[in-house]
Amino acid sequence: MSPEPVYRPRLQRRLMLAFTGYALGVSALFGMFAMLFVYAVEDEFFTGALRQELRRQHAHHAAHGNWSVPAQDFVRVYRPADALPGDLARARAQRPDDRELSGDAGRHYHLQPLGNDGTLLVAEVSKQLVVRPMRQRLLMWLALWGGAVTLLALAVGAWLAWRSSAPLARLAARVAQSRPEDLPLDLAGHAHAHAHAHAHEDEVGRLARHLDALNRRTRDFIAREQAFTRDASHELRTPLAVLGMACEDLQRRAPREQQQALATMDAAIWQLQQAVDLLLALAREDGMPDAAPELPLLPQIEQLVLAHAPLLDRQGIVLAVDVPPTLTRSWPPALTQLLLSNLLANALAHRGSPQISIEADLHRVSLVNASAAPPPELLQPGAAGHAVGVKGAASAGLGLGLSIVRRVAERNGLRLTLTHEAGLTRVSLLS
Repeated sequence: MSPEPVYRPRLQRRLMLAFTGYALGVSALFGMFAMLFVYAVEDEFFTGALRQELRRQHAHHAAHGNWSVPAQDFVRVYRPADALPGDLARARAQRPDDRELSGDAGRHYHLQPLGNDGTLLVAEVSKQLVVRPMRQRLLMWLALWGGAVTLLALAVGAWLAWRSSAPLARLAARVAQSRPEDLPLDLAGHAHAHAHAHAHEDEVGRLARHLDALNRRTRDFIAREQAFTRDASHELRTPLAVLGMACEDLQRRAPREQQQALATMDAAIWQLQQAVDLLLALAREDGMPDAAPELPLLPQIEQLVLAHAPLLDRQGIVLAVDVPPTLTRSWPPALTQLLLSNLLANALAHRGSPQISIEADLHRVSLVNASAAPPPELLQPGAAGHAVGVKGAASAGLGLGLSIVRRVAERNGLRLTLTHEAGLTRVSLLS
């Protein structure tokens, strides 16, 4: 099993980051708008002063035929013959169409054409600027208020994230701690254990109620499946035992010409007993222990061969065992006997020759026998035991039998594979 990922409250962080990012964005946007606004107001003040002076100069020119001295001391009239300040002349040469130009030593000019002859109204406003001297203080003030709004948004985001994700976190923890045979009920009440009286009306409560319903259905389904498997297996054991004893008694007394038929019946009874054992294992198996001891594998296989020697002799089976004496497995002996017995039963049912081999190495235990090719669906990677209900005489029961073995193996951390090459079918259990 892969390790459970470490839980991190990502939803809370995302909500807090979203609120913080939104507050920072809004603060920066409105700070930019505020700076643009104060600069625009300041420029509009100078533009208005020049327009007012423009009207006064036009009125004076209409009355006296010349331009007068401007009313504002920072405004001057420059006729075409007058020389502009050097920094203004250089700036105007570079940008002749601009009405606002910057000069040297912090000087700043606003221009307004006065007549068609090239006369200009020039306002040098460096001493009248209001925003520039207080720009640092204004930016600092905006930054402080932006930080305060961001902290407020962070606090609100943390509160909202906790209110939104805490029920989900409790619900997830409750579900994560549950087991299939002990599914939690009343998740809705647990998820909102510390919420207000109407919390069950929100989306988390609705999710918890649907999980409650699903848990009840799943738990009932598991109980029905386990009860059916357990009861059916127990009910089958008694008649199978009676049939086995009766078959053995008949074999002792029957004439030679009936021995073959009785041997076939005995083999079928043995295969049914293996299937019943598998069903019982599926009903009660909880998986391998975390620290199972390493046991030699060869003695367990030899015990299996001895237990089934009479059946193998009656059917004329030659069973070859190729297992190193030092090879070990951390499997419970009962699991080894259960899985190998059922794989041997499968090999006996689908053999094409009397030769069956049991092989093992560090990574796998395999049963190999000559047989017709299994259905292609069973030979796909990872498909062994999944193709239940495969039709055809050559495959009758093959998919179902391997499916049961696969389920028991997977519960114990093993993997079942099926291959067919050169007329040999190999079923392997991989650690």
